Amino acid sequence: AVTVVGVQKGHTVAENVERRFGAPNPDGYRKTVRLMKQAEKFGRPVVTSINTMGAYPGVGAEERGQGEAIARCLYETAGLKVPVISIFIGEGGSGGALALAAGDRVWMLENGMYAVLSPEGFASILWRDPSRSGEAAELMKLTARDLLANGVIEKVIPEPKEGLENNLKFTTDLLRKELIEELDKLCKKSTEELLKERYERFRKYGSFKE
Repeated sequence: AVTVVGVQKGHTVAENVERRFGAPNPDGYRKTVRLMKQAEKFGRPVVTSINTMGAYPGVGAEERGQGEAIARCLYETAGLKVPVISIFIGEGGSGGALALAAGDRVWMLENGMYAVLSPEGFASILWRDPSRSGEAAELMKLTARDLLANGVIEKVIPEPKEGLENNLKFTTDLLRKELIEELDKLCKKSTEELLKERYERFRKYGSFKE
């Protein structure tokens, strides 16, 4: 048994609007912490499925402590005594995505992305010209292959050539196989090993390749 935490976006415009296009409120991050602690209590590994442009920036979210909720999520994940695998299945933006990505292993679907902000936002800040988003994306190294090369993620999960929406089973079958194998390895580690390796994983940042 595993505990799975995911971000819902929706399939229609109405569903996307209702779910803020996958931008979680503080309540979502607090629910994540509650479920992770429950998983720890019963010895269940945690799998997070990430697809968000970032945490919701609305006034209500800020009033209810959005920053604290993200920080608490990171803090609790860092010390969780069960294995955690984080998987980017689409977008990964800013601290809203990072809150769910502090796992022992971080994987990404082939066409996913992960960055501090969108290329349009990057271009707007750096050059005051959002039309240079393509150039910004190149500089940001936000693709799965770039992130793998820089050690930010450990694995890229292939997607079908005809598109994930046309052959979901291709990728889910691969993902299932990889999860079973990796969780089997992680579950054999002692709590001390797990926490030490997780700590070292995030301490290594800062030695990226050019």
